[in-house]
Amino acid sequence: MPEGTPAPKTRKFRGQVYINWDNCKGCGFCIEFCPPKVLEFSEKFNDHGYHPPMLTKEEACTGCDLCGLYCPDFAIYGVRVPTSSTEVKPENPKP
Repeated sequence: MPEGTPAPKTRKFRGQVYINWDNCKGCGFCIEFCPPKVLEFSEKFNDHGYHPPMLTKEEACTGCDLCGLYCPDFAIYGVRVPTSSTEVKPENPKP
């Protein structure tokens, strides 16, 4: 890298979103308040006739859980998952 160029940032965490389709009433709060804008309404219907959200850009999710904090029905939540670069690997794996 040329001198003075900042090193590329590596993400220590990636996000994962869990959605309970049966509890979702399709209000869209999770989509509206998602900072990285990785959620969209699904084209499919749940059993109650609503369009639940779906994760469209998994690699951009931060796992901040704002979707879960704003969900009035507790139908969605986000978590942070360590990336493979921060996971501890065994030194002597068993054959």
